[in-house]
Amino acid sequence: MSSNFIRGTMLLTGASFLSKFLGMIYVIPFIHMVGEEGMTLYGFAYTPYNIMLSVATVGVPLAVSKFVSKYNSLDDYYTSMRMFKLGNYLMLITGIIGFLLMYFGADLFSKMVWDPRTEGNITVADVANSIKMVSFALIIIPSMSIVRGFFQGNQSMGPTAVSQVIEQIVRIIFLLISVYIVMEVLNGEIATSIGYATLAAFVGGIASWIVLLGYWFKRRKYVKAKVDAQKNRQHIPMKELFRELLSYAGPFVLVGVATSLYQLVDMLTFQRAMAQAGLESISNIAYSSFNQQGHKLVIIPVTIATGLSLALIPEITRAFQRNQQDRVKKLINQSLQIVMFFVLPAVVGLVILSHEIYTGLFGGDNIAITGPLFAWYAPVALTFGFFTVTASILQGIERQRFTLFSLGAGILIKLLFNAIMIQSFGAKGAIITTFVASLVAVVLNIWQIRASIQFSFKKFFKLTLLMIIFSTIMAIVLIVIKWLFSYLMTYQDGSIQAIIIAGFGVILGGGVYLYLGYASTLFERIVGKRIPILDRITGR
Repeated sequence: MSSNFIRGTMLLTGASFLSKFLGMIYVIPFIHMVGEEGMTLYGFAYTPYNIMLSVATVGVPLAVSKFVSKYNSLDDYYTSMRMFKLGNYLMLITGIIGFLLMYFGADLFSKMVWDPRTEGNITVADVANSIKMVSFALIIIPSMSIVRGFFQGNQSMGPTAVSQVIEQIVRIIFLLISVYIVMEVLNGEIATSIGYATLAAFVGGIASWIVLLGYWFKRRKYVKAKVDAQKNRQHIPMKELFRELLSYAGPFVLVGVATSLYQLVDMLTFQRAMAQAGLESISNIAYSSFNQQGHKLVIIPVTIATGLSLALIPEITRAFQRNQQDRVKKLINQSLQIVMFFVLPAVVGLVILSHEIYTGLFGGDNIAITGPLFAWYAPVALTFGFFTVTASILQGIERQRFTLFSLGAGILIKLLFNAIMIQSFGAKGAIITTFVASLVAVVLNIWQIRASIQFSFKKFFKLTLLMIIFSTIMAIVLIVIKWLFSYLMTYQDGSIQAIIIAGFGVILGGGVYLYLGYASTLFERIVGKRIPILDRITGR
């Protein structure tokens, strides 16, 4: 693995992690201001927005990254630049169309997803208004994403990383200030504050655009120099360029929208199924606990997989185009191992400390409902993470169309069994269905990778067994910590006590796992070389 790839992966993964971490932290004051009903309303606006954003971009930004990487490896910078310009025009048009569809379709969609039996203090009109407010972000986000894709295709992860973090910071600041003013200063309604909270996506998008434009004006002379130096230029017809781009883009849509599609099925079926089961009184609390607060926590370890997949696509594409099969297999093996190494212990920790973590961060008023649901939802991190990575691998080895089949199978299972499972097992039935459906999609992707390049998973499974052993040891440590603390305090004593217990568990349990990973040389076998910083710290 090249040093440039490692640095790019680390930078992009670090930025994604920070962005998702901030996205989890702001929920703490946010939920205390708007409550779980407000969070449910917020989620009902953001899920269709995420889907419409993926439809509006039709996977083009990441497809441009792959396209640029491919033609740069062939020293055809002229074609790469042509596609960048065409992609910008396309995204401007689709973004505006997406905005119009979402804004004017908000009333119809809100009636489809909201069950009057679970309304409480929120109405169908409130859902529609929140959807309309967030739709403005579609005007600018798609074209902004093209610039990110172009930089990534040129192996420059910095612009994406920095703009991503700035976008999140500005969005959160605007969101918290506007909600505080509406709720605390003006004594306004929850629905009004959520409307401004969703508008924050548009404000954050503007900030990100400013950052990316700064990078572009700084670096465009170097890009132009490469294009000018190219003597032999292919004048590929525009129709052919778009045909190739869209052949890449289709599966990218599904990868980007996969999580939101599972959430969309919940939006369409959860409230009515809960009401049918006689559980309408806790429907909003249950939905918010795993689809909003719980999801933001679980998605943090998944971000490692997301960061790897974004940085992995150009590198695997380059190696595959050059027929470097051994290098392709090595990159695939390393990416799968890294995801398992970080996500598996995170899932174990979240399950064991579910009540402590949820109470400490979001309060324990309804912990009898929210705590168990969060524990059930934590394992979904593994299937979501591996779907993202395996789908990205398929794109890198020119098997992207199979992603249509694997995700389609998963969504079909979710659609067919979600309502039945909710009526049979309550709110956790939706979580079980999501886990099973996404697991099926992952297994299908793994089968296709193995069949396409004769990839052996023997080493991956061997190291995974070692990770399972280390995670088991970590789990024992966490259980002992909880038992010892039970003589002094429990999560039921309050948020501060819950944070103390969770903090000790994360530090000591995580420390044990990382030490075992380092002392056993598991780190080295995954990365493929020694880690000088850790060697200096331990004196090894």
